[in-house]
Amino acid sequence: MISHSGPVVEEFAAAKINLALHVTGRRDDGYHLLDSIVAFADVGDVLRLGRSSTTALTVSGPFGQSLQGEVENLVLAAARSWAGQYGASDQGAEIELIKALPVASGIGGGSADAAAALRGLNRLWRVEPPADGMNSLALGLGADVPVCLQGCSCRMSGIGEAIAAIGQMPEFAAILVNPAVSMATAQVFSRIGLKPGGKGNGALDAIPASSDAGDWLNWLKDQRNDMQAAAIELAPVIGECLAAIASREGCQLARMSGSGATCFGLFAAPAQAKAAAAELSAAQPQWWVADTTIG
Repeated sequence: MISHSGPVVEEFAAAKINLALHVTGRRDDGYHLLDSIVAFADVGDVLRLGRSSTTALTVSGPFGQSLQGEVENLVLAAARSWAGQYGASDQGAEIELIKALPVASGIGGGSADAAAALRGLNRLWRVEPPADGMNSLALGLGADVPVCLQGCSCRMSGIGEAIAAIGQMPEFAAILVNPAVSMATAQVFSRIGLKPGGKGNGALDAIPASSDAGDWLNWLKDQRNDMQAAAIELAPVIGECLAAIASREGCQLARMSGSGATCFGLFAAPAQAKAAAAELSAAQPQWWVADTTIG
């Protein structure tokens, strides 16, 4: 907890969902090229920041234990990068991370936390850095941090540096399910086996021009997550998770997010999503399940 009575700011770090993710190639330097539709859920972590002359992090929450003993994480890396570029030598922060999302789960928890730290430090110290400078700093922390910094529905391509907001995306009633598995992104990419300089399976189709949920759903069904099959090979329980989601009444699309293992289901109505979440929680009490809105 923040130990003093000075100004404290709070930032929400929303779960990042890759509604579609195509691996379009791999650069000669080894970085994979992506084309992805990213949206955000209304569940996530929370960061609280208070002014300090040094930077320190405490972690709590349902998944806080997963990060205990970690010498360095993206929140601290973000705070130190921010201080080096935009802060004075004594502009640190006491940061409390309330970890509500599973760790290494394909929904951008660490990246969302890092982006929230950057936003929070700007507010805490009343600094207004240029947008391009913040995006460059964010990209240096990780491929998903820039889109999490934006915090709105986007098309993300390249290695994460090319981001275009999508104003016409509708909201979807949804559930998120993690079958108690952590996935290392590097392992999934390795399983895909794309060599440096290689070409992937092609970019996304042209996105819908309308905000009609049916148009978007039909379009999403024609897209894919190119990391899903590789992740299932590494952790077959992901396939079981997808099948369990798809079998729920009202589920219109079940897919894995990011490099996994968290999967999502889009539903026709919020009541169906809520019912599906309750059913899966009862059937698989060891899984993490949340009903939510994505958009």
